[in-house]
Amino acid sequence: MATFNIIMPKMGESVQTATITKWFKKVGDKVAEEDILLEIATDKVDSEIPSPVDGVLVKILFETNAVVPVGEIIAVIDLSGDEGAIEQVKEQKTDEIKETIEEKKDVKTTITLKENEFSQSARFYSPLIKNIANSEGLDINELDGISGTGYNGRVRKKDVLQYISTRPSQQAAKQDSKTEQQPTSASRPQVTITVNEGDTVVQMDRLRKMIAEHMVLSKQISPHVTNFIETDVTNLVIWRNKIKDEFEKREKQKLTYMPVFIEAVAKSLKDHPGVNASVNGDKIILRKNINIGIAVALPTGNLIVPVIKNADQKSILGLTVDLNTLANNARINKLNPDDVYGGTFSISNFGTFKNLTGTPIINQPQVAILATGTIEKKPAVIETPTGDVIAVRHKMILALTYDHRAVDGALGGAFLKTLSDYLEKFDINRTL
Repeated sequence: MATFNIIMPKMGESVQTATITKWFKKVGDKVAEEDILLEIATDKVDSEIPSPVDGVLVKILFETNAVVPVGEIIAVIDLSGDEGAIEQVKEQKTDEIKETIEEKKDVKTTITLKENEFSQSARFYSPLIKNIANSEGLDINELDGISGTGYNGRVRKKDVLQYISTRPSQQAAKQDSKTEQQPTSASRPQVTITVNEGDTVVQMDRLRKMIAEHMVLSKQISPHVTNFIETDVTNLVIWRNKIKDEFEKREKQKLTYMPVFIEAVAKSLKDHPGVNASVNGDKIILRKNINIGIAVALPTGNLIVPVIKNADQKSILGLTVDLNTLANNARINKLNPDDVYGGTFSISNFGTFKNLTGTPIINQPQVAILATGTIEKKPAVIETPTGDVIAVRHKMILALTYDHRAVDGALGGAFLKTLSDYLEKFDINRTL
């Protein structure tokens, strides 16, 4: 009997595991090529996985909420299309995969040890191994020192358990001392909430929980400071109104103000590289690439930040195409994990909702985020060779929130002034 193994796909360079959030097919169902089999979630996005073949689904090896390493077999399809083949499927998994299935009930879907600690290692560790490490207080140095008996030296459950059984007592004592020094969640301030008659309780979905955790974490990590500047964008408004219809007709792309904002931000980051950075302990990492994330509101009410890579190397047309593609894919849940990975700076457009401005929260591990407000007509004093005059101008407020560990007021203010100057001096005769 010919069968086809469905494996957990690699959804991006930064992704090592994914969580199965929903199966759309059950064992015994016929499937056609491109039928959606399941939905998976990474720490960034949700994705639907289609079947690459026709046949009958004869095995599901991981249930909903299982955390599965990329490359693992998650289901088996019989290519003959015979429903009776369900009982005839041959065992197709290696000893290591069997071990994962038999012990997956021991795997918790929440991994408490920070992923960046594991990323420091050149070795791959499954979610099961990570959870054992968490519960037993093993650090990454100890894990790296364990000899693995799996394929290519991969560490298996029995390897870790054997190490723990012979682990030096001083290591355990050291970990106990560490644990005592760490604040527990119980020690954090708690707010007592009362649900009154008529109130509606709405359970956060997975993405909203992640957003909530990310925002709280960012405020705990970074001392936030926000600067504001009012910018005259009259030239930009006149230019866009003049070319947008022709541009859309020619390029089949809607031209918004955001590609121009992105271009100006990229130029400003080149002028002030200290804003295109991250903080790692007592070190500041100045990023070589300028990858700008744009906050996109989803139909669910949640928010996601797809990233335009190497924004400084792209034209207004290129930025427009990238922006429109990413925003559309975000709204229809078609983003890949790499689409939201690697940002070095972010922009949030408060002006979409006619808001004057806002004070956005930094998207870790970046050190700054820009808020763009609504563009409004305002009376302004204009200096001329013959004296000051009052004229109607198009104005907007730009707000820069930055991490005061890496960016001080002088740098933050200089960056914002440079950005404002680029926008105010926009060439009204520019062609695309």
